[in-house]
Amino acid sequence: MTKNVFVVGLNDYNAERLQRLRGVEDVKFHQLLTPAQVSETEEFDIPAMLEEAEAGLDAFDGTIDAIVGYIDFPVSTMLPLLCKKYGTRNASLESLLKCEHKYWSRKVMAEAIPDHIPKFTAFDPFDDDTLSKIGEADLRFPFFVKPIKSSGSRLGFRIDSPEDFDYATEKLRAEIGQISEPFNFILDKANLPADIKAIKGHYCMAEQVIGGRQCTVEGYVHDGAVVPYGTVDSIRYPQVLSFFYYLYPSTLPDRVQNAMWEITRLIMAHIGYDNAGFNIEFYWDEIQNRIWLLEINTRIAQSHCDLFEMVDGVSHQQVTVDLGLGRKPDMPSGEGPERVAAEFFYRVFFRNATVARAPSRAEIEVAAEQVDGTRITSHVSKNMRLSELPEQDAYSYAVASVWMGANKQSKLLWNYEQVLKKLNYEFSDIEE
Repeated sequence: MTKNVFVVGLNDYNAERLQRLRGVEDVKFHQLLTPAQVSETEEFDIPAMLEEAEAGLDAFDGTIDAIVGYIDFPVSTMLPLLCKKYGTRNASLESLLKCEHKYWSRKVMAEAIPDHIPKFTAFDPFDDDTLSKIGEADLRFPFFVKPIKSSGSRLGFRIDSPEDFDYATEKLRAEIGQISEPFNFILDKANLPADIKAIKGHYCMAEQVIGGRQCTVEGYVHDGAVVPYGTVDSIRYPQVLSFFYYLYPSTLPDRVQNAMWEITRLIMAHIGYDNAGFNIEFYWDEIQNRIWLLEINTRIAQSHCDLFEMVDGVSHQQVTVDLGLGRKPDMPSGEGPERVAAEFFYRVFFRNATVARAPSRAEIEVAAEQVDGTRITSHVSKNMRLSELPEQDAYSYAVASVWMGANKQSKLLWNYEQVLKKLNYEFSDIEE
């Protein structure tokens, strides 16, 4: 019998990619809510989205065999509610929030892996005495601040001085409501401990600065078994916090990757997360030979889908779909056409600007043709302001993404330079 899998925010490209997964001959994929509603916006009316999703599911004339997603907030936090109502498999809301609620997550990590987390405290950005309270928590400059619920690197700031903190506070106060209001709706649905209930959605985290070589461990939990299956390097532009590219497979020493995988098994088992995919961001400090856990995300990284398909032979959406259907993931290794693969971020480092020129679809196709198997997505159009881009970090704007594979890392970087020469962006009204 045909199995019906509902994918929240499914777009045309991913609909095509899902058809290339293993064991989907008897699976029919259905869009549940549009990308415009859940990922191409910064306005998240979760009650309205849930109401529309439930209306679509209730009207469906057939079995509802799985409800899945591969997008961060708000999709990740909506899935446990939808899956519970319709009896499909997913992690519980409480176990998911032990990962996504950054303060609760750090508290849980302190119980299981205390040697791998920084000093931290939660704070209210609307409290004028916040900076002194952060100092009382034994945090000194420099430190890092971010919302207790964030997506990507949005509203994350390195704080080196009181002036930096004033700037970050101003931005947080102005913009955090876009995250805090919908996140509070989710928190009200969960059974929270009293100390976590007191930390509302508008709160933020201050953390000791950690660093080193950054990477992401992709994994899943199936019937209680925690299974890491790949490590992706996260490589930044020199001297800034913005990502330059993601590289798979990782170039970290095997002993370091093995240690990260063991930490992953410990913390995910301790949390009680089950029957869903996840990824964990780590740092390896080479000087101190110390592994730091940065954060846990409760979904596969969509940015890594092409990388796994190029190197391993199938997108790791395989994990999401198999788990949703109650199957052990059939995730291959090393069966793809490339030995290494990357997603590059073409960035501009402006405070803001207007896009005076963006490459046409034909020009993007010509650029992609420079290297076989290249995929390019432009995120901007002529006359738009860069500040209109959703989900950007505090220091730059990603105007395009480029996915490509090669037989070695050096060739990959050379190939990217060839593609970049064909992408012509121009900007006006630049605010440095």
